[in-house]
Amino acid sequence: MKRSYLDQVHYDGKVWGFIGAGIMLMFPAALCIIFNVLPDWNGLLWGFIGVAPLFWTVGIIEVFTYVPMLGAGGAYLSFITGNISNLKLPCALNTLEQTGVKPDTEEGEIISTISIAVSSIVTTIIIVIGVIAIIPLTPILENETLTPAFDSILPALFGGLGVVYISKNWKIALAPVIFMLIVFSTGLVGSSLVSIMVPVGAIIAIFAARIMYKKGFLKADFENPAVKEMQEIMDNDNNNVLNSEENDK
Repeated sequence: MKRSYLDQVHYDGKVWGFIGAGIMLMFPAALCIIFNVLPDWNGLLWGFIGVAPLFWTVGIIEVFTYVPMLGAGGAYLSFITGNISNLKLPCALNTLEQTGVKPDTEEGEIISTISIAVSSIVTTIIIVIGVIAIIPLTPILENETLTPAFDSILPALFGGLGVVYISKNWKIALAPVIFMLIVFSTGLVGSSLVSIMVPVGAIIAIFAARIMYKKGFLKADFENPAVKEMQEIMDNDNNNVLNSEENDK
């Protein structure tokens, strides 16, 4: 049976998702077989109870947060290869921005998947090079002079992305940015709960945008080509309906 593109994406994504989960579980299973040992089931159970609720919560939240931006193919690929927030998501968003394509379109689906695939390949190549060169580069990487630079990689990455997107939608970004600054500067939320706060910020942005739109502080972006095209289609449909009614009279 011939499947559509999205059906095939979901089929392949599920298959490779189960394969990836199986591969990850093979390592502890192999250790148990090689060393002829079994885990402490009581300790495993209590450890699972302690961390599972947090990981399940974050996992569910990430699905609802990332999938609309990454698309189906990009989401499957990202969740299998990892490093979503610091590599895959910025790469996909930047590619969509450069091509002028919306995430919730077929073009955006394909472009996002390609960009994430390229990011995964490049990351794998860099990791291979790093593994090969780790011993000769160890003295340089452990140099105390370079430590502040390595500690600032992620803040610099997200700072650069934040400036780009906040400057384009600063009215919408104002409310969640102020909320996050207050929450994290006062210590109300720890760094371990950053992932959970991402959808909270998104919800705040949505409500703030709706309120500002109702108050007239925001205007519909009819200069956007996709929006203009949709508006033209709607106008043509309305004109066809009116012409049909006049002909019937």
